Amino acid sequence: MIHKKYVNSVIMASAFGMLFSVFTPTNVSAKEYFTIKNGELVRPSGYREWIYVGAPLTPHDKNNGKANFPEFHSVYIDPESWEHWKKTGEFRDGTILIKEMNLVGSTSAPSGEGYFMGRFVGLEATIKSKREFPNEPDNWAYFSFTVPPEHKSLKQTTKAEPTANCSACHEKSAKDDFVFTQYYPVLEAAKANPKKAVGGEW
Repeated sequence: MIHKKYVNSVIMASAFGMLFSVFTPTNVSAKEYFTIKNGELVRPSGYREWIYVGAPLTPHDKNNGKANFPEFHSVYIDPESWEHWKKTGEFRDGTILIKEMNLVGSTSAPSGEGYFMGRFVGLEATIKSKREFPNEPDNWAYFSFTVPPEHKSLKQTTKAEPTANCSACHEKSAKDDFVFTQYYPVLEAAKANPKKAVGGEW
């Protein structure tokens, strides 16, 4: 026979636990999808299974043969940061965006003339982390694993780019917290909008 005093204690403890969980603030997630060792970012893997947000292209023939970024830039955001973005419209501390680059390959296909992806030529990343980059603008740092000039291999680890290389342009022209969301309709649609984030309506 279970003692009545014991039962009452269990009920009170359960109720307290529920109240504690309701009124204690929690983060969407504390999981990180990057590793920093000895001041260098270890090359991430598995990012092609993250959320794909777009692939902007600024080809040479649209920029007088002198495009700064003539490759396709396929961009992915880690799953935890995607969840946070679609709920809050903000990039969480710990966000990582990966940019995988492809040359323009063929400009003709059975469907017509256009720009079609060629071989892989680069891999870059940007990370928002107050812990790792307390002195960077809004705590964003930028990395490149690309090995020039052949662009046929990648570094295993890499240091952050000098602040002047990337931050000024992102700060001046990016729409949301140093990220060019205006060129990624998936991010635009999902901003603080879980319903549109999954697709099926615009």
